[in-house]
Amino acid sequence: MAQGTLYIISAPSGAGKTSLLKALIEKEQSILVSVSHTTRAMRPGERNGVDYWFVGEPEFRRMVGEGAFIEHAQVFGNLYGTSENAVRELLQTGVDVVLEIDWQGARQVRKRFPEAISVFILPPSREALRQRLNARGQDSGEVIERRMLEARSEMEHFTEYDFLVVNDRFEQALAELQALILSHRLRESVQSQRLAGQLEDLLA
Repeated sequence: MAQGTLYIISAPSGAGKTSLLKALIEKEQSILVSVSHTTRAMRPGERNGVDYWFVGEPEFRRMVGEGAFIEHAQVFGNLYGTSENAVRELLQTGVDVVLEIDWQGARQVRKRFPEAISVFILPPSREALRQRLNARGQDSGEVIERRMLEARSEMEHFTEYDFLVVNDRFEQALAELQALILSHRLRESVQSQRLAGQLEDLLA
């Protein structure tokens, strides 16, 4: 069985990353978004173990001390981390795994998974990003301004990624993500493992 591929997906808050990944999971087979641990409060509609593993800060820091995370970072005052064991177990079953993390986490992951494929999702413009943040109706004007500053800082790291996708038209951005994943699944190094029996028969 071919091992799954690890994808790193990053984007500034408001770029539409979460919506794109949700649609991608619905359309693509054998791909899952890794469920991260976080110390932030659960938002309306979220479920523990589905959207995140919601834990207290003492438990989170204990896991950091045990080396349980392949990456962890503090974002907007909250802690986020990805379990290494959970990711490796999924990859070994042939499932592609997506890590929805920021550039800091991406750097950490590349050290342990240098073969990971990284994608940065960009908004079409600063004004579009501001409009999307306002449209969510979740944050005050002060928080939105802070998120805009953070977005500028995050987008400076786009050169560290393998691919860039601009989320201007949602369906086009989704199609580009699907094409990226499909093209990697068709690479010889992946297909030769997945089609081992068939290739053996063809070359007999």
